[in-house]
Amino acid sequence: MIRQVFAFSGLLSPAPGERGSQVLVEHALALARPAGGGRPPGPVRLCYVPTAVGDDPAAVEAYQRVFGARSDVDLTVLRLFPQPSVADVREHLLRQEVVLVEGGSVVNLMAVWRAHGLPEVLRECWEAGVVLAGSSAGSLVWHLGGPTDSWRDQLDPFTDGLGLLRYSNGVHDDLTDQPRREGYRRMVASRELPAGYATEDGVGLHYVGTQLAEAVSMRPGARAWEVRPDGAGGCLGAPGGAAAHLSRPLIPDDAASSAGRRTPPTARRAPARAGGAPPRRTRPSQPAGAGG
Repeated sequence: MIRQVFAFSGLLSPAPGERGSQVLVEHALALARPAGGGRPPGPVRLCYVPTAVGDDPAAVEAYQRVFGARSDVDLTVLRLFPQPSVADVREHLLRQEVVLVEGGSVVNLMAVWRAHGLPEVLRECWEAGVVLAGSSAGSLVWHLGGPTDSWRDQLDPFTDGLGLLRYSNGVHDDLTDQPRREGYRRMVASRELPAGYATEDGVGLHYVGTQLAEAVSMRPGARAWEVRPDGAGGCLGAPGGAAAHLSRPLIPDDAASSAGRRTPPTARRAPARAGGAPPRRTRPSQPAGAGG
């Protein structure tokens, strides 16, 4: 089975006409139904996991409103408060094709998941070919860790992720009201966090196995970054450095504000290599679009 993770930074401040994270969620669904992949016909089985926001009813309602009535998606929700909403969590998750984890507090998320045995179950899902996806905390959690404000307003290194991917992860890298870009690179330079990847809002990282296969974006010019120590107490992966690269667009430039457009089949990929030399800077044939 192909092991896949799609980890992304949702749009915290969508521009007028932008669809929020929905375009990125649609991409996660598409990973479960590749063209010519031999998948049986029928809706994609999607399980939404809102643990990081305490199973907030408003978050659940939002996903049910968007995906609940669609004929091409079979949506379920796994709540863990005050107890699991399904009789057998392992059996339920292994039946899914996509598990989508909400953002929020990654510290609380992991504490609750460990209490219910989800780390082992989710690793089993990954090995079985279920696409594991999520935004913000739901992006960090598949990695070794990353910067978080789960404990306080200031950023601290979180190092208790599931570690399916042996990298760190910085989300919302272009956030203007919190020094996430500077904080993540400082933590990697000081080796509080291992080398990893950062995403600006609207950018997702698609891993196949344990390697980064590509970065995709729904916002023009939004970027992913490979961030690693430079061996001299500093860090590679700062704006303007060799490790910056553009991402494959999910929406054509002339449709960036149009809801419902699908990914153009000829969109160019922007591959990135993990860990070693910086990825080549690639300019896609069309500017990247925005998301979540």
